[in-house]
Amino acid sequence: MLKLKILLTVLILLAFIILVFLIVAIIRKSKGSLLVSLVAFFALIGTGYYTLSYTVDRGTAVTINLAKKIIDPLFPPFNSDQPDTEANRKNFRHFLQVDITPDITNIYCFDDAIGQDADYMFSFNCDTTTAAAIIKKLDLSKDSLAGNNPESLQHDFDWWNKKRINELTGYSRHSNIQSKNIHKRFWCDTVDQKAYYFQ
Repeated sequence: MLKLKILLTVLILLAFIILVFLIVAIIRKSKGSLLVSLVAFFALIGTGYYTLSYTVDRGTAVTINLAKKIIDPLFPPFNSDQPDTEANRKNFRHFLQVDITPDITNIYCFDDAIGQDADYMFSFNCDTTTAAAIIKKLDLSKDSLAGNNPESLQHDFDWWNKKRINELTGYSRHSNIQSKNIHKRFWCDTVDQKAYYFQ
């Protein structure tokens, strides 16, 4: 930061000196001095612009990297295009509140947390024991009929099979925590050993 302040001070001082030299050249009507002053002035402007843009770009990159190092461990990103990333595994543990056992694979997740109605989607492979543990841990109740799927609220992904979900019996829970309505839905496909979670 100190180097940047010194550099800016030097550039401003040089610009001032060249501007004074340019004014003197105009007053004396010296074409040679005027030409040298103009060339020096535009060279200084170009150098200053390059220096400032490089500094701003570098500062932005450093700030983004620092923010990611601080924020990502607390709020991991949701990787909807790649399974089993470390961020997806962290989000899985946070939302589904169970340990990741060897049968849990292909964890995809997505969040749409902009606005009032945030929603989160998870798809993963697991066995029936893990599915039962999730149902118990989240205190979910069996829906009275199959196809009770709010698919209009869900997003389209290759790993989120709305048609198959509509054929499955789901489990759900609605709660009101700190004036926030939270709806949790879970479906388990025992044939393909695939589970879907929507909150």
